[in-house]
Amino acid sequence: MDIFGYYIPIELLFILCVIFGVLIICSSIFGFISLMNKSDSVSELVVRTNSWWKIAIGITVVATAPAIIGTIVLAYVVFVALREMLSIIPLRTADRIVLVASYFAIPIQFYLAYINYYYLFQIFIPLVMFVCVSIILVLTGETNRIGRSMAIIPTILILTVYMPSHMVLLFHVNVPEFTVGAGGLIVFLIIITASNDIFQFTWGKLLGKRKILPKISPNKTWAGFIGGVITSSLLGIVLSFLTPLNYIESFCVGLSLGIIGFVGDSIISAVKRDLKIKDTDDLIPGHGGAMDRLDSIVLTTPAFYYLLIFFIEN
Repeated sequence: MDIFGYYIPIELLFILCVIFGVLIICSSIFGFISLMNKSDSVSELVVRTNSWWKIAIGITVVATAPAIIGTIVLAYVVFVALREMLSIIPLRTADRIVLVASYFAIPIQFYLAYINYYYLFQIFIPLVMFVCVSIILVLTGETNRIGRSMAIIPTILILTVYMPSHMVLLFHVNVPEFTVGAGGLIVFLIIITASNDIFQFTWGKLLGKRKILPKISPNKTWAGFIGGVITSSLLGIVLSFLTPLNYIESFCVGLSLGIIGFVGDSIISAVKRDLKIKDTDDLIPGHGGAMDRLDSIVLTTPAFYYLLIFFIEN
């Protein structure tokens, strides 16, 4: 369907209408309740819903706009996430020049993804940036805690830049007779990942008793984890029309993303607990910082891309 000069596949348009329809319903309900009840919990629901509107609009732009626009939007989100992580990690004064170099890695990495220069895309941050960071740190002449900086900065780059940049590679997935395109793949990935977080929380509150990682995330339970993974798997089947995968493959992808999303969330939770902070920032009202929203997707994005390629080629 052509909208404002852009062709949007009917499947993608349908799921976006569903998303915004749910937001309209939630906004209406919470707005009405807030008029009757001025409690803090209701106000928080309104704030969270308003933030979800902004997130949904961003997702829509990435999924429906030309690839160059989507790439730029994703690169900006990654920039914000990298800035948050570098701001909360205690680093040395001598590391400042390396931090500047880290920001320049973003346009290079995303340009490589945009032009689909896959070989260099794979090695740029894990290899090239790791070597560059180490060399720059050595040239500063400050050896106190240098090993710590050599380990932390490349790890942050991998988590905040390298992993999410795989989403741009979805623009280059071409499958005969698959007309939904990259927009459908991106929306599928984000919905499964976000739903997994929501359902793990929901099932945990309803049925959860036995904690799965009490020292890292006390609110996570086995019931929440299992319920979230099962729900994500079934949702993968329901949303299979957004992908070139069949029902069984979509189920396997949903299952994998549920498990991997839990791992990603737990990794960032462990880092925040070590730093004794609740959120990485307060950028998104009611949700924390960008990295608080990307904690699961930093791992599910490359996992989804490689699973997708595996099923397409086999």
